[in-house]
Amino acid sequence: MYDKTKYLIAGDRAIVMEFGNSISEEINSKIRAMTIAIETKKVEGISEVVPTYRSLMIHYNPVQVDYNTLMKGLQTLEGELESIQLPAPIVMEIPTIYGGDYGPDIETVAEHNGLTVEEVIKIHTSGEYLIYMLGFTPGFPYLGGMDTKIATPRLATPRTKIKGGSVGIAGSQTGIYSIDSPGGWQLIGWTPVKLYDAEAEKPILFKAGNYIKFKQIDEAAYKAIEGKIQSGTYECPSYPKGEGGQSRG
Repeated sequence: MYDKTKYLIAGDRAIVMEFGNSISEEINSKIRAMTIAIETKKVEGISEVVPTYRSLMIHYNPVQVDYNTLMKGLQTLEGELESIQLPAPIVMEIPTIYGGDYGPDIETVAEHNGLTVEEVIKIHTSGEYLIYMLGFTPGFPYLGGMDTKIATPRLATPRTKIKGGSVGIAGSQTGIYSIDSPGGWQLIGWTPVKLYDAEAEKPILFKAGNYIKFKQIDEAAYKAIEGKIQSGTYECPSYPKGEGGQSRG
């Protein structure tokens, strides 16, 4: 993390606060705190904030607030961040069926790392992954914390269409495709859970700052969960981080 935050001009309607040049939980905590501070204080003229791994873009209306006034306000808020109490993170379990047609590249991942398929699954389901941000497609989670023992390069030739819900690995990252889209990640599994539903009261399932834990399921469990999803009665189990799987929901 930088010793001093960089404030960068991004056109005539946005300012970028850059906190560092790496992917780290420390930087992510500062981004979340600044986001909450802006939302809590309801700073006049700010129309939207967009977090990334290492920065926060603040969009504003120059008719409502001028650049110098906004800069001063943001710097004042940054000086008060230590007083911001971040919400306690929640771990959400994502039922995932691995291998076969659901994860056609899992054998490639295993072979690349000198592991068995079962070892890949065990490693992938053992961690809790921090949701750093959402984007690329609606609800797509950018996750941190994957064990590098299963890191695998992207496909040499990306697929033109990947089914929403597909769980993949690209380099040292893992993620879930939120909707049908092109992509070059190595597919190891699939979840029937909808990450994005335009008709739902809350269209996006995940929230930055929370965690995901993948839980292996078989075909029977998948069909049971799929039925509940279709009837609108399924809710992913979740628990406060640190309680080690004392699920609720």
